[in-house]
Amino acid sequence: MNFDKVNYLMSIASDMAYEAEKMGEVPVGAVLTNGHGDILAKTFNTKEQTPNACFHAEVLAISEASKKLNSWRLLDCDLYVTLEPCPMCMAAISQARIQNIFFGAYDPKGGAISLGLNLHKDQRLNHKVQVYGGFQHHKNSRLLSNFFKQKRRRYKA
Repeated sequence: MNFDKVNYLMSIASDMAYEAEKMGEVPVGAVLTNGHGDILAKTFNTKEQTPNACFHAEVLAISEASKKLNSWRLLDCDLYVTLEPCPMCMAAISQARIQNIFFGAYDPKGGAISLGLNLHKDQRLNHKVQVYGGFQHHKNSRLLSNFFKQKRRRYKA
């Protein structure tokens, strides 16, 4: 594993998360690369803007990359995302046949792995994605925490 490459791509995902925050979206960003490390998609949550509950950064990255490659099979692709994927996103990642996922902050309230829904380890599934977590954890956690603190303050006012 090339940690410099992972940290570089996670930084791009973080930049996307900051873009989401500016738009009032939950600040989650994603980058999807092909097997050579070329960026196929850079996305962020757009649930509030669209409005569509399925428009998480991961799902949007998968959709964008699939269009570019003209295939739903993203076999040699890697996904870099600032927050641990939820169960819906983990299922989409598995269905897209993504090879590796690298995520930043753990999500004890909504992350598939933290909730014990280890789809990436389920022997019944055809595809096993490799999952690596905790990259730039503090930076990504802080961004999310600050976003929700601000949101709560606005509701109290």
